[in-house]
Amino acid sequence: MTRSEFDDIRAFLADGATHAGDLLRVARTLIDDLEHARMREAVLRTHYLRLLTAARATVAAELADMPEPLAFLKHELAERGQLPEDGEAVQRILSDARTAAALLACLEEMPQPRPRGPRLRRCVGTGRTLRR
Repeated sequence: MTRSEFDDIRAFLADGATHAGDLLRVARTLIDDLEHARMREAVLRTHYLRLLTAARATVAAELADMPEPLAFLKHELAERGQLPEDGEAVQRILSDARTAAALLACLEEMPQPRPRGPRLRRCVGTGRTLRR
């Protein structure tokens, strides 16, 4: 959901002329969107875990001097249709990787902005207390 969609929903909720039935419809839509987002997140986490496992197995296979240590990673990429197909794709992928590394380095060098406004503290459960 985009920022403008959130702003539209906020304005709709703040409008005094909005009826309860309209609010219920918005709530149901938001619940559906939330469920869809959680499912997407679960799928992405699964893909990430599979890729991470393949990468770790590749490094372990290389350390163990196994033949074709890249087999694990190649298999995972092939299942997703992500193997480079020709020389042009190889050069583009390498260029993308260099650019991504440079962008990440810039992000790590930038000072992190301090949060503004009051600091929110959460206490979950009845047995937890807030630290002071």
